[in-house]
Amino acid sequence: MHRNIASSRPPHPRSAARPTPPDPFTVRLPYAPGYTIGELLALARDRYDYIIVGAGSAGCVLANRLSADPQCQVLLLEAGPADRNPFIHMPAGLARLVNNRRINWNLDTEPEPALDGRRLWWPRGKVLGGSSAINAMCYIRGVPADYDGWAAAGATGWEWAQVLPWFLHGEANSRGASALHGDAGPLSVSDLRHHNPLSAVFLAAAVQAGHAPNDDFNGVHQLGVGLYQVTQRDGARCSSATAYLRPARARRNLTVLTGAQAVALSFAGTTATGVHYRRDREHRHATASAEVILSAGAIHSPQLLMLSGIGPAHALRGHGITPRVDLPGVGGNLQDHLDICTVVHTHPGVSYDRSNELRIAIDYFLRGHRGAGTSNLAEAGGFARSALAPDARADVQFHFVPAMLDNHGRHRLPGDGYTLHACPLHPRSRGRLYLRDADARSPPRLQPNYLGDADGHDLRMMIECARLSRQILAQPAFDPWRGAPVFPARDDLDDAALAAFIRAKAETIYHPVGTCAMGQHADAVVDPMLRVYGTQRLRVVDAAVMPSLISGNTNAPTLMIAERAAQWLRQDAGSR
Repeated sequence: MHRNIASSRPPHPRSAARPTPPDPFTVRLPYAPGYTIGELLALARDRYDYIIVGAGSAGCVLANRLSADPQCQVLLLEAGPADRNPFIHMPAGLARLVNNRRINWNLDTEPEPALDGRRLWWPRGKVLGGSSAINAMCYIRGVPADYDGWAAAGATGWEWAQVLPWFLHGEANSRGASALHGDAGPLSVSDLRHHNPLSAVFLAAAVQAGHAPNDDFNGVHQLGVGLYQVTQRDGARCSSATAYLRPARARRNLTVLTGAQAVALSFAGTTATGVHYRRDREHRHATASAEVILSAGAIHSPQLLMLSGIGPAHALRGHGITPRVDLPGVGGNLQDHLDICTVVHTHPGVSYDRSNELRIAIDYFLRGHRGAGTSNLAEAGGFARSALAPDARADVQFHFVPAMLDNHGRHRLPGDGYTLHACPLHPRSRGRLYLRDADARSPPRLQPNYLGDADGHDLRMMIECARLSRQILAQPAFDPWRGAPVFPARDDLDDAALAAFIRAKAETIYHPVGTCAMGQHADAVVDPMLRVYGTQRLRVVDAAVMPSLISGNTNAPTLMIAERAAQWLRQDAGSR
């Protein structure tokens, strides 16, 4: 059915619900390890109203909002485990999660031609909460022009005026409610409880370099530098699983299955009817009478569509998959923020490089979530307009880390230092995701095509990012703290040498989007209500639907998208 999506509004904020008492349906059974009573009953039935694939940022929102109707049976499938690892919940513990393959898909791109043929590492969350359980927790929405641009390009109804109420609907900002912030939503957004002295030095240096101070990047103006607000509650990570899923877990009409990897969708013609998935080495199938919703992220949602026969027909046939809907845009339009790190040594004792992690963890848990354990590591940052900015929006973002980072922290450098990340916010390069084969257990082939735009704009922007970083780090505020340069190893590089440095060292800053883009053009995959073209009862609800990157981190916009989609799904349920 069609409706004017611009007319939908979030319900009026209400005070937070009281915690639900323990439900016997959530008790783990000794004679059926891994299952609750509710799960066993659901598996015996295997029939639901909604099936959500992926318990990441968007999937947890949908599970909460849809299961709020007690008459609605909801199944949430997650390939990874529950979020029990204590380092997920201690913010600074993210440094310990880097190489944890149990909760991380640990993807690698194909060799990137413009980056010296390197394969770049792409971490993505494989756990309840998805990437919101392993990210740096920076809460950034972008700016009105981002969303107005989506609408102008065919994603009608996604103007800033239409999305802002949904950001506010989900937000519980510790600073209270205002015209631009909510205080009654499930997602806690807070000021940092702790920041390293070097983060304050960075802010002073950035002001000396001409950047304005800004204490709210989601306020009236985004430009400037400051400490990030973070998705934390009482000093602990507030992932999507914490904010949305945990309060709903005791509902008898919500079944959450971890260790359950979707392998294909089932159809009656072009109508989605269910999901095939693997759990405990067994193949299973669940049916959905209302809708199937893919919230597996910008990588796995398009992969699952293609495995199910929805995508570029010629490519599917090449893997022995019979096309069901020829949808060329599936897997295309891949975008990401490419990032360059400038790293400098400092004297011992101030950075986080040689911190006693055990002492920090003990202090954190014994003192009620205080101290360095509450740091998100990327404590300070900001937004700037470079000399190449085509409009009034910021086109560069900074993340300052009071530690030395190389290869995402996977390569520990000797000594002490600090790192300034900088990324262009609006890259022109577009990549594509391909199937490796017809097996859902095989990771897809990722070809971001970084720096692959025809006119070289993206490389020039990366050089601007490196220049701006060096300009800030050269300011007097850093004089007492500055040691020898690490990356790049010299301070006198010209543009050609900076370009070579970028090709050798640039990495993702973890914001892939766009592979199931919404719109009304030939390569669009979903319509503005996120329904997959050419199908019925099937939607994609996650970062894959973003037509283009927003000006900043992508987690908050993904939650907003899920909030809107949940409202449409409930409205559709009421009209059936």
